[in-house]
Amino acid sequence: MKRPSRLDIYKEEALKIVQQNLNFTNKQIYEAVCKNNQNHEINYHTFRERLAAWKAEASHSGLANECSEIGIPLDSVNDYWYKGKHFSIHAKNEGVTYEDFRKELIEDLKEYSPKFKKIKRTPSNDGHLLVIDPADIHFGKLCNTYEGSDNYNVDIARMRTLRGVEGLLEKSSGFNIEQILLVIGNDMLHVDNPSNTTTGGTKQDMDGMWYDSFLKAKQTIIDCIELLLPVADIHITYNPSNHDYMSGFMLADSIYSYFRKCKNMTFDFSISHRKYYKWHNSLIGMTHGDGAKWGDLPLLMAQDSKEDWATTKHRYIYTHHVHHKTAKDFIGVTVESLRSPSSADSWHAKKGYDHAPRAIEGFLHSKEYGQIARLTHNF
Repeated sequence: MKRPSRLDIYKEEALKIVQQNLNFTNKQIYEAVCKNNQNHEINYHTFRERLAAWKAEASHSGLANECSEIGIPLDSVNDYWYKGKHFSIHAKNEGVTYEDFRKELIEDLKEYSPKFKKIKRTPSNDGHLLVIDPADIHFGKLCNTYEGSDNYNVDIARMRTLRGVEGLLEKSSGFNIEQILLVIGNDMLHVDNPSNTTTGGTKQDMDGMWYDSFLKAKQTIIDCIELLLPVADIHITYNPSNHDYMSGFMLADSIYSYFRKCKNMTFDFSISHRKYYKWHNSLIGMTHGDGAKWGDLPLLMAQDSKEDWATTKHRYIYTHHVHHKTAKDFIGVTVESLRSPSSADSWHAKKGYDHAPRAIEGFLHSKEYGQIARLTHNF
């Protein structure tokens, strides 16, 4: 009789633990298996990759045997039919669910949460607030010049975001920046699930896999924050949006997990659709733009943020979603939409929504006079 290998023992024990403790994280399963095998020879990341395959094999044992016989990798099979004597059954072999991916990602980030040395700043009377708002990046969107006027993919999205933030920093370098307001969310990701649809179920053209877009977007935001931290303290606000209502929230949560120990940063990552930030004599509202009507936003600001409304003179609401510039002065509030650096996909090119300037925008606010400068980095 063949003696089971150490990997077979890991597999058997891991699946037994999975069945008995459905809420265990991958890390907890690994630690439980290692506890029973003191001389373990498998590291955590290898174990985690194996565990995903073991779970799929256990859930679809008949498929696993058939794939083994004919030489097809089990993880390459997404759907299959089983034709039996009485039934013909269609089944899905989903290798990685979003919930599994999110749990593993947060688990890893909390394990590696860098320690940041607090930067001591000297306040000044002529300091300014720099608002940086990379709007509607749509990581994962696929565009090409066959149908539209421009190419777009995850690498171009990353490049434009980083260059845009660098460009705004360069354009604002003549001002004394005391505080930075960084706005994230607003369709940072193009889809919300492994089926490549938005939150509402609209199918999208994608450049690669959803998790590649997620990881590339996460690293891009981290890189942007690390560009900004040497300049001034940062307040980060997250706006939930219609393309990535769930995955965008998870992305923001992962950014918080990474920077949670940084004393020079504050966060507003609630799921609230309208956010507000007071800075001296300015009250700044932020929302994606797919919810409340434009004409209602000023009165909503007055109701949502009564105390800050009463103690400020200059009020602004920055919206997103439409990918082009619109601005209007209401009584006591200026509302405007921001441009996007993303290109037009097949559907937008067909409709003619293809020629708004591609840009990342920012604003400078003084302590006394509110918004005093508008900055645009065009592509």
